[in-house]
Amino acid sequence: MEIEFDVRIDAGVLYDYMLHHTYSSFSGVLGTAVGALILVGFAATGYVIYLIAGIVILAYLPWSLFLRSRQQMLNTPAFKEPLHYRMTQEGVEISQKEAKEFQKWEDMYKAVSTSKSIILYTSSVKASIFPRSDLGDQQAAVIEMISRHMPPKKVKIKA
Repeated sequence: MEIEFDVRIDAGVLYDYMLHHTYSSFSGVLGTAVGALILVGFAATGYVIYLIAGIVILAYLPWSLFLRSRQQMLNTPAFKEPLHYRMTQEGVEISQKEAKEFQKWEDMYKAVSTSKSIILYTSSVKASIFPRSDLGDQQAAVIEMISRHMPPKKVKIKA
């Protein structure tokens, strides 16, 4: 079985990926916890500085990721053209114009999902992003292909 599809990465898809990647890491969780604890400190003491600090800490990360996703869209030539994916029994081929790359299934790091995308990590920091809107009616087949070729402990995809 083979599945082929094209995806376009836009700033919204990139932001969604960055949010998921960051908030599923230790530093993202820690930052959120610290911001929340500072707001609890405000509730307990009434000190306005705690309110300001808590809001700044909680708002900084999403805002900086939003700005970074916009900047990365503008500065990454690969995002200006669609990416073509071909999933086979051996792995995933990614092509754009004349450039081609191939990743074997056994070399995949993990697969996760957000409400907007299916994300196939090729390392702890590199990933292929499949916007659900671009997958259309092939979404179930893509999830099935990933689930069939990767160990269950590496796949955390919600349909």
